[in-house]
Amino acid sequence: MIRLLIVDDSPLMRRLLRGIFGAEDDFTVEVARDGADALARVHTFAPDVITMDIHMPGMDGMATLDRIMLERPTPVVMVSALTENGAAETLDAMALGAVDFVAKPAGPISLEIEDLAPTLVGKVRLAATAKLSRTSRLAERVRLNTGATSRKAPPHTVVPARPLQRLDSRDGLVLIGTSTGGPPALEAVLTALPANFPWPILIAQHMPATFTGPLARRLDGLCQLHIEETSRPTQLRAGHAYIARGDADVVISRRATGLFAMPAPQSPDHHWHPSVDRMVASAMAHVEPERLIGVLMTGMGDDGAETMARLKQEGGTTIAEAEESAVVWGMPGSLVRRDGAAQVLALSGIADALRALVPSG
Repeated sequence: MIRLLIVDDSPLMRRLLRGIFGAEDDFTVEVARDGADALARVHTFAPDVITMDIHMPGMDGMATLDRIMLERPTPVVMVSALTENGAAETLDAMALGAVDFVAKPAGPISLEIEDLAPTLVGKVRLAATAKLSRTSRLAERVRLNTGATSRKAPPHTVVPARPLQRLDSRDGLVLIGTSTGGPPALEAVLTALPANFPWPILIAQHMPATFTGPLARRLDGLCQLHIEETSRPTQLRAGHAYIARGDADVVISRRATGLFAMPAPQSPDHHWHPSVDRMVASAMAHVEPERLIGVLMTGMGDDGAETMARLKQEGGTTIAEAEESAVVWGMPGSLVRRDGAAQVLALSGIADALRALVPSG
C-alpha cells in the first residue's frame, strides 16, 4: 500500500482528494489542514508520498516543503496554479526537492477534479517510487539533526559504458530530453557549462506551455550560457541552450544561415510533449549523426529512447543518466535496455562529459 498524506487548507479540496485516492485499492490516506499539521503527520504517519498545496495560511507549502526535505525527505507532488506566478513558485518548489506537480483546476473544483483524477493518481503513484538524492542538502540535514559542522557530500559515481572520442567544435548539436525531475537535473548540467560552449543545446522537457518560459528565464539567471524558450523559429547558436515550448513539439530545420529550432503542433504519433523522439529524429535528418550528442535524463516512460538508440547505431554519441541519480529512471533506463547509451553517467558527470567531448576554445 502507498501511504499518502494530502496537505491542503481547503476542507473541500481535502475531501475531494481523499475521495479520489480512497477509491483506489493501493492507497492509505491521511490529510493535514496546514503546514504545521503536515510536519507532525510526516513523523507519525511516515508517508511514502505527499501532495501539497502551495498557498496555505501560516506555514505555506514552500516553507513546509523546505522543512520536510530537511527533517524527513519524502517525495512531494505540488498542487500548483497553471499560471505564470504558479509556474515560478512550482519551479522554486522543485528546486527545494519536490519531484512533480499537478495543475489545480482553474474553474469550479468540484466539477473539474474528476477530469484531473487520472493524471493526479498517476503522478502520485509514480512519485511514490521516485528516488530522492541521498546527498541533496546533506550538510543542512546534518546540522539540523546533530548540530555538527558541514561536511562534504560524497560524489556520485560515474559508470562509463565505453570511452568516447573527442569531437571538434564545428557545427554540432546537443539534444537533451527530460521529464519528471527534469528542472533540477537541467540546472545541474547547464550551470556547469561555460558561456563559450561550442555547440547549441536543444532541450525537450515535458511541461505545459505556461511553465517552459519561466523555466528558461530561471535557468538563464543561473547559467553562464544564454537560455531561452523556442516560442518562434529560432536560429541555434553556440553558447546558447533552447527549451522547447510546452504543449507543442520542436523540430530542427536547416536554412542558408544555419540550423533553426522550429515550434510545431503536437504530433498525434507521440504521447509526450515536447517530444524527445520527434526532436532527435528531425535533428538526424539535417545533421550528420557524428555531430550529434543525445542526452536522456530523468523521466517517466520511454520518450527519446528509440531515436537515441538509432542515433548511437548510426554513429552519434549518446549519454543516459545513471539510475543512482535519476529521480525516475524511465527514459534513460529504456535507452540503456535498448543498448542505446554510449555512456551511463550519474548526473554530476554529464556536464564534465559534454565539456570533454566538445572542448571550448
